[in-house]
Amino acid sequence: MGLLSCVNVVVMEMNRPQLLVYPSCRPALFSYSFKAMGTLCSLHLSCAQREQADMYAASAIAEVERIEKKYSRYLPDSVVSHVNRQAHVGKAVTLDEETAELLNYAFVCYQKSDGLFDVTSGLLRRVWNFSSPVLPDDADIRRLLPFIGMHKLVWNAPRLSFLVSGMELDFGGIGKEYAVDRLASLLADDGLESGVIDLGGDFFALGPQANGQPWKIGLRDPNNADKIAAVVTLSRGGLATSGNYERCLRIDGKRYGHILNPKTGWPVQGLSSVTVAAPECMVAGSLTTIAVLKGDAGIEWLSNTGMPHRWIDESGQQGGLPPLCNDVG
Repeated sequence: MGLLSCVNVVVMEMNRPQLLVYPSCRPALFSYSFKAMGTLCSLHLSCAQREQADMYAASAIAEVERIEKKYSRYLPDSVVSHVNRQAHVGKAVTLDEETAELLNYAFVCYQKSDGLFDVTSGLLRRVWNFSSPVLPDDADIRRLLPFIGMHKLVWNAPRLSFLVSGMELDFGGIGKEYAVDRLASLLADDGLESGVIDLGGDFFALGPQANGQPWKIGLRDPNNADKIAAVVTLSRGGLATSGNYERCLRIDGKRYGHILNPKTGWPVQGLSSVTVAAPECMVAGSLTTIAVLKGDAGIEWLSNTGMPHRWIDESGQQGGLPPLCNDVG
């Protein structure tokens, strides 16, 4: 943690989009780094005093921790773990208001994606291990498919039940982006007017830099981690990137990314990276994921959304988002 003033700073995690910070001297820019949700996170806050920035940061980090504790599938006391224990034996559950809203949004994504964005597909992680250069057996994948599909959920809010015992929910596809939006709302309500939230490459700009200039974000080249493929600017709103290059297997010259088609259980092909700017980070993130899930058809689908975007396909071709995407809020 510390003060970054009148310097050129690059804050990044390998293969993630990176924030290129060119801060003005007054007010000062205070940056905070921390680990959450399995990734490197950072806050860049323009404040007159360190004490004020520390207060903002403490509040934001506490909120990230709350969301992670509530929705992490790795924590036995989380809401998601409780739901999944009940789902394994076919029992219905009653969801709290916050979780119900997340599930409502997941259903919207499921419908808009023709069933490709599916929060029940986390079961596929049982057979896909992206730290080992071995493909799963197709028979093992097929055994999981009967337990996947949001059309097998019975949702009469706030009560959720399952047509098939053994299903699971996994909000990993929207959880981090939801946390970004929660932090943005919290900090704005507390009076912060300039700053950037970065949770593992998912961004929200609360307003331009103190000197009035937009924030610059470098998009990584999916085929070269040391290269920036494009630079976009953001003054206000959310920005998210999805791709098949962060966690992947390379076998016999072919790349198998971690974004899986819930209907087949296999990695999608076509687009290596998609970036979207939107008024909310959760909207940006779900649009990027749906586009990648649609493969080559995701390019036209993105264009039809009307949202600023940029794509890079597996051949290295790119297009979409213009160089500047200043204010999407």
